[in-house]
Amino acid sequence: MKKRVYIEIGNICNLACSFCPTLKRERRQMNEAEFRRVMDEVAPYASEIFLHLMGEPLLHPMLERLLSIAEGYGVPVSITTNGFLLPKQGELLLRHGKIIKKVNISLQSYEANRERCTLDAYLGGCISFARCAADVGIYTVFRLWNFDSETEKGRNTHNNEILARLHDAYPGEWQTRYSGFRIGKNTFLECAEIFEWPSESEAEACEVGRCHGMVDQIGILADGTVVPCCLDSEGEIALGNLFEMSLCEILDTQRAREMERAMRCGAFTEALCKTCTYARRFSRKN
Repeated sequence: MKKRVYIEIGNICNLACSFCPTLKRERRQMNEAEFRRVMDEVAPYASEIFLHLMGEPLLHPMLERLLSIAEGYGVPVSITTNGFLLPKQGELLLRHGKIIKKVNISLQSYEANRERCTLDAYLGGCISFARCAADVGIYTVFRLWNFDSETEKGRNTHNNEILARLHDAYPGEWQTRYSGFRIGKNTFLECAEIFEWPSESEAEACEVGRCHGMVDQIGILADGTVVPCCLDSEGEIALGNLFEMSLCEILDTQRAREMERAMRCGAFTEALCKTCTYARRFSRKN
């Protein structure tokens, strides 16, 4: 079965956001040879690749070269960014509109980084990019994933201002979707509750539930470590290293096979999964 593959081209970020965990791993960025190796391995498995896990992908010094390499494999690319570098890197993304399917912009990033610029300047850059992206066929998804949850209060004092600014930029009736709204041509808004990263969770262990990890997604960390999902920020469930083994070999290891089999049956075998509160959202939907 084809899977979504999350590729962390670098775990270095230009911000310090309240919703991201403090990274303990060594800071590094994939080089061209490493990225090509990853693409060689994941292309046959991937329905789509996401340049996302930890870090800010627009910060990578060879981003344009990596996107050119990705184009050669023909697998659609999605990017998740905090948006602060879009005024500088937006044109680069637009030049690769044939391979870039979607750009997710985490607008909640502004909350903890207000000293960098005004809200109008930040949103202006994001909206300007979204309008240009829409014209070349790239989807833009504005994200506000910081609403209060049942157990946690999100840092969201700017949400009303952000929503008002988006309404000004995209007037008219917004079309309701499963996770938010379609607010304009190729442009969407997703709203979600704040979530706790599994590495920081102190929730009581639960062995039964549903998750996309291993079933239809895997992640590749910047050092080549293969993990089952995009929330394993520290590589706690290291299934193997793609710079040392093939993806076929890694997915055929006993740990990977047992984990996938259990996930498909609605069971968690790994300690990190058992305390992951994000996965419990999928159970609530069913």
